[in-house]
Amino acid sequence: MPVTVIRNAAWIVAYDTETGTHTYLKDGDVAFDGDKIVHVGGTYTGEAETEIDGRDRLVSPGLVNIHSHPSSEAMNKGMLDELGSPRLGMSSLYEYMPLFRCDAEGREACVQVTYSELLKSGVTTLVDLSVNWDGWIDTFAASGLRGIVSPMYRSARWYTDNGHVVEYEWDEAAGKADMDAAVKTVEAAANHPSGRLSGMISPSQIDTCTPDLIADSFALAQEKGLPFQIHAAQSVVEFTEITRRHGVTPLEWLDSLGVLKPGAIIGHGIFLNDYPHVFWPEAQDFKLLQDSGAAVAHCPTVFQRRGIAMNTVGRYIRGGIPVGIGTDTYPHNMLEEMRSALYLSRIMSKNPYDLRTSDIFDAATLGGAQILGREDIGRLAVGAKADLFLADLTDPNMMPVRDPLRSLIYVAAERAVRDVFVDGRHVVVDGDVPAFDLPDALARLEAAQRRAEEAFAKLDFAGRTHDEASPYVYGQG
Repeated sequence: MPVTVIRNAAWIVAYDTETGTHTYLKDGDVAFDGDKIVHVGGTYTGEAETEIDGRDRLVSPGLVNIHSHPSSEAMNKGMLDELGSPRLGMSSLYEYMPLFRCDAEGREACVQVTYSELLKSGVTTLVDLSVNWDGWIDTFAASGLRGIVSPMYRSARWYTDNGHVVEYEWDEAAGKADMDAAVKTVEAAANHPSGRLSGMISPSQIDTCTPDLIADSFALAQEKGLPFQIHAAQSVVEFTEITRRHGVTPLEWLDSLGVLKPGAIIGHGIFLNDYPHVFWPEAQDFKLLQDSGAAVAHCPTVFQRRGIAMNTVGRYIRGGIPVGIGTDTYPHNMLEEMRSALYLSRIMSKNPYDLRTSDIFDAATLGGAQILGREDIGRLAVGAKADLFLADLTDPNMMPVRDPLRSLIYVAAERAVRDVFVDGRHVVVDGDVPAFDLPDALARLEAAQRRAEEAFAKLDFAGRTHDEASPYVYGQG
């Protein structure tokens, strides 16, 4: 295979096998042969077909995103930015999100836009939690991402017909049939000729799945050696619903089902019994989570939009809970997501030392990789996959460059990312994603959003139009 060398990289975020974390190297080479890294740091003396000038570049391991919803969230921009339901714990999950839907015609555009945004922010591995749709696997493979296909399914849908009570419409047979279909999709992904796709077992939410569906799903994941993810402890409504049904917290309920174990990923995991919004003093959710070996997918942006923040991700990481980072919502920007995690953890703790940049960068690379059971991604090391990105140190947002990761995460974000490689393939070239016609995808997404606006009032229990439910920033003259 042809060798590519990034020559004289100004800064390299290399993996240190002795400490088990990253370390900075300066003025060195990074080389990869096909899909594998063959050299990190110092001078590469072998032959190379392609040389890239790294003198003004930071070379970083690609980011591992363990929680995202590409088939829906990009279309919500401009609609859900300032919405929460005051009578439903300020979440927008129940009253608003079911009303603003991306139709089948717009779904591929929504996904293409999302995949492009993620790649441009340095993501090389993505867990895509979507409902099954035609063309998903081929679109995922075409993006160039290393993809984990995670078809969501459930036994019930939630809805509200008054804005203060959430109801559940159950169809257990449909949930089981959707699980069977999800397994077929996961198998198809694993067999895709790209070799970059795999799968995850993902019953949607703890409150919309029967106990059997949750337990059977986890057993299946364990049997097949696949990761498992479920949304849990993500809202006041869900916490109250589970305690009402079962007399235990959501995490206690998962534990009783035999699911709170290594191999399980809890999507969000914010509303533990000691969270200020709830009152359930007899439980010990934090210790239960610590002892379980289960991981948490932390996605701060979607919650900060609703006035909610984890208490605190610094506490979780110090407590030994495996934490990975995801982009649950728009903007699909892992670098901004890391910035939000850092700031919110410090605000909640009132302590600037509660969470360090190294903690959150580790979570977005090594942590996500470990949670997915991978030792060959999220790191720049000989033998690892050639998944990496290059950031431009001369970008005005990066300068002055005292510490490149701080400049990147706290200031520049995706604006400085110029090139991304996945499996040694050049998937972001000078800031562009060649896999997709992004202007065309954005135009199609724009059209899909207009169609969703037209359908909004027909779905809303109160008969509101989209601009009544989510008024514009200023009135239109």
